[in-house]
Amino acid sequence: MNFNALLPFYQEKSPTDYKYKFTVFTPVFNCEKSIERVHNSLLNQTFKDFEWLIINDASTDTSHDVITKIIEASPLNINYVNNLENKHKMSCFIQSIAMAEGEFLLPFDGDDECYPNTLEIFNSEYEEIPEELKSKVAAITVLCNDQYGNQVGDSFPEDSFYCNTFEAKLDKQIVGEKWGFTKTDVLRSIIVNPDMLNFGFIPENVIWNTVAKSGFLTKCVNEVLRIYHVGVEGSIMNTPMTSRSAFGIVLNGIAEYNWFFNTYFFKSPVFFLKSLYITLRSSTYLEYPLKVYVMSFNSYIIKSLIFILWPFRKFMK
Repeated sequence: MNFNALLPFYQEKSPTDYKYKFTVFTPVFNCEKSIERVHNSLLNQTFKDFEWLIINDASTDTSHDVITKIIEASPLNINYVNNLENKHKMSCFIQSIAMAEGEFLLPFDGDDECYPNTLEIFNSEYEEIPEELKSKVAAITVLCNDQYGNQVGDSFPEDSFYCNTFEAKLDKQIVGEKWGFTKTDVLRSIIVNPDMLNFGFIPENVIWNTVAKSGFLTKCVNEVLRIYHVGVEGSIMNTPMTSRSAFGIVLNGIAEYNWFFNTYFFKSPVFFLKSLYITLRSSTYLEYPLKVYVMSFNSYIIKSLIFILWPFRKFMK
């Protein structure tokens, strides 16, 4: 095992001609009670140039039947895939990238809502990007409210805030839940090792960090466009740590060190020390020996720290 060998990388591909402006992608797992409100949000959009791509990830409830009934009656352009084997959210996201027929890919969870002018505003914000910046901007990100009308996460430091998202996270300019689309061409240029998806739950942050590492900017806009339902039963945030979730946390930690440590450590040493602590703590749920971690980190400083701290992992809570 070499975690570093599993990390994605960017290799630019030729642009594609797309059928729609947006692909709205909804991963579904046991969303029988909420998928209708996703449909209603899209049905009410003022901007109509989009498709709705639904991937049902082997739900164990009646989600498939509910979705089928929606498709039968809906005027929307719907592309539906019913996975017979549960692949988990990241695998479905990778699956959606290959299937998308929209220039922009907008993930939209199966238990959320958005406002009627959401796609119209997203499109306008992209069109307003200066021409000399458009090739460098890979994504647009906006704010969220919860279902009670409270903003989730902090506002951006300014409107039309262009940033490298990893650097902005270090500077605490991006804090809390956000939402947005990414250019499908950029996502298709990210080469993902299929083996990465075979070991556990992989956080989407691995993909967003790949975008940032590749030099792309994100346009951040202080506009609330998504209603993010908090306190949902069965949320992954309430799931206890297991070997399946620990693998992705370790992989993400190694990516952050191998990609950003040399450039950003002195700017935010606390961030990297905390990341190392989380990585070591998560490694206790995995069965890989010390040499796997020493081999996976690029920095000799971090290799040494891993070696020194390894015996103390069991005391990390």
